[in-house]
Amino acid sequence: MRNQYETVFITTPVLSDEQIKETVSKFKGLLTENKCEIVNDEDWGLRKLAYPIQKKSTGFYHLCEFTAEPEFIEKMEIQYRRDERIIRFLTIKMDKYSMAYSEKRRNIRKEKEKGK
Repeated sequence: MRNQYETVFITTPVLSDEQIKETVSKFKGLLTENKCEIVNDEDWGLRKLAYPIQKKSTGFYHLCEFTAEPEFIEKMEIQYRRDERIIRFLTIKMDKYSMAYSEKRRNIRKEKEKGK
């Protein structure tokens, strides 16, 4: 049974734009290789961390929503841990309420982009 998940990962702030794009495409590639469907993908950019991680106070945030088999999550998180560019990550299984909220948030974001 396929479930919907949301993962947010933070890359170290010392990376160049090219290295950040490479890291994001690596994990998006991992999703597509494992027949996961990417529902939403957002780059949140450089943000201040709540507390220092590895002596860094900022990081580049990236969010990805996708559908996958439950067994895949462990494989993906092992790849996060092996990649020294990733300083933190969090993956959650979405329930119907979080999926509805996410859909609403995406629609509001699209409306704001149209208004610009």
